[in-house]
Amino acid sequence: MRAHYFQHVPFEGLGSIEPWLRSKGYALSGTRFFESTDLPDPQAIDFLIIMGGPMSVNDEIQFPWLALEKAFVREVIEAGKAVLGVCLGAQMIADAMGANVFANAEKEIGWFPIHAVVSSKEAVFGFPSSETVFHWHGETFDLPPGAIRLAGSKGCKNQAFQLGKRVMGLQFHLETTPESAKALVSHCREDLVPSKYVQTAEEILSVSPDRYKVINDLMGRVLDFLHGENG
Repeated sequence: MRAHYFQHVPFEGLGSIEPWLRSKGYALSGTRFFESTDLPDPQAIDFLIIMGGPMSVNDEIQFPWLALEKAFVREVIEAGKAVLGVCLGAQMIADAMGANVFANAEKEIGWFPIHAVVSSKEAVFGFPSSETVFHWHGETFDLPPGAIRLAGSKGCKNQAFQLGKRVMGLQFHLETTPESAKALVSHCREDLVPSKYVQTAEEILSVSPDRYKVINDLMGRVLDFLHGENG
């Protein structure tokens, strides 16, 4: 099995996703768009992971490779591969599959709860009724056609969605580790303008190690689901 990841900036890597992939026996490759736009053969990968980044999916003039990435994401999804998008990655899936991505009414940066959306449909991932997770975003998305909304928050209606049984978009970050949180604060401190859903750097970095373990374990459950371990 081969997993391929898309990374958009040096300071937003796989976090807790990488050890999960290694533990399942995936060979791992990646496209780091800030270095190269080389893309693999879509048929040669089994799992695509699309990470976050400070740019918008609408910034194709500034970042021409976004158009290539969107076309690749759509091709992989239509081929029935497992796909996970995180933050910008979720917006990428939404855009590639025909939905709009636009500025959210509120920026959401820091540790805030998401709430599961109850669904009676079969083969739908179940989030906890409420869980405090890590956020860093200013944009949101409409759901692509056929998608099921899985979670929302007070600051952002569409926090997670599932498209079929093997594609999921998460607006929030479950892969975050203490190291990756520090990297985001270091590189994107200018985003921390006080508002209703924006915490200070001190608030962001003061959570206990247990909080990271909770979200990393939840990310493991998401990955198990997309990998095929649905119970």
